[in-house]
Amino acid sequence: MAAKIVVACGSGVATSATVAYKLKKLLEAEGVAADVTAVPVADLDEALKDADAYVAVVRPEREFDVPVFNGVAFLTGMNQDEELKRLTDVVRDK
Repeated sequence: MAAKIVVACGSGVATSATVAYKLKKLLEAEGVAADVTAVPVADLDEALKDADAYVAVVRPEREFDVPVFNGVAFLTGMNQDEELKRLTDVVRDK
């Protein structure tokens, strides 16, 4: 079964879609099956109900019931390897 990963930004269109696409490719290269979905922040609570991880493009202002990862790392490439390792450690074998 594939892990469910939610990526969110303000509109759920440009930035989060870019990060979601890149993340899908990176996870495939790591052999991790994942359903990566981009959503607007306004839809975040509903999207996270059955999610395994949240990749935040904007800094979260509150706590969540799922592990949160830095989406900017995947957007810019800075600290991407470290954040990808953290993410794969959480979602591998889901």
